[in-house]
Parts: sequence; C-alpha cells; structure tokens
Amino acid sequence: MEVTLGGIAGLVAALAFAYLVVRVAGLVGKAGRILDEARETVRTTTDNVQPTLKGITDTVSLTNDQLTRVDAITASVSTMTTNASALTSVLAATVGGPLIKVAAFSYGVRVAVRDLRKGSR
Repeated sequence: MEVTLGGIAGLVAALAFAYLVVRVAGLVGKAGRILDEARETVRTTTDNVQPTLKGITDTVSLTNDQLTRVDAITASVSTMTTNASALTSVLAATVGGPLIKVAAFSYGVRVAVRDLRKGSR
C-alpha cells in the first residue's frame, strides 16, 4: 500500500469537508433552536396580548356608550338653555315695560311731593 501525495491531499480535503459539514450542522441546529424559541415567544406574546386587546375593545365600547349618553345630556342642556333664554325674554317684555312705567311714575310722584313740601314751607 503506497501512500501518495495525492492520497494525503484527498484525505486532508475530505477531513476539512467533514469538519465544515459538522460546523454548518451545528450552526443550523442553533438556528433551529433560536427559531423555536422565537416561535414560542411569539405564541406566548399572542396569548397574552389577545385578552388585553379584548379588554381594550370592551373599554372603547363602554366609552362610546358613555359619550353617547353625554351627547344626549348636552343636547338636553342646550334645549333647556334655549328655553330659559326665551322665558327670560318673554318675562322681560311682559313685566319689564310696566315696571319701568311704574318706576317712572313713582319717581315723578316723589319729585312732585318733594316740590310741594318745599313750596309749602
């Protein structure tokens, strides 16, 4: 059995190739474990986020219901304000004119009585 330089080179090349295959297999194994961990992390995150999103959806729904109620209350207050303003205008027109006349008449009577008192002295 003769060992030649070509045989040794072939053996070295085969060993180098085997070494590379083992290293690449190790890297592929690590990448597979990393992907498995990433998949598990995404699954856990999804399981934890879904109830939170459901809670947020419920909260937004309840908030929208409350805003609808506040909108109805605001509309009622606006109507009440308009009615109070109209009532004030009616009262001012109805009672205000005669009150001004009574005040002017009473002022005139006071001035006349005062002038009569001053003149009789």
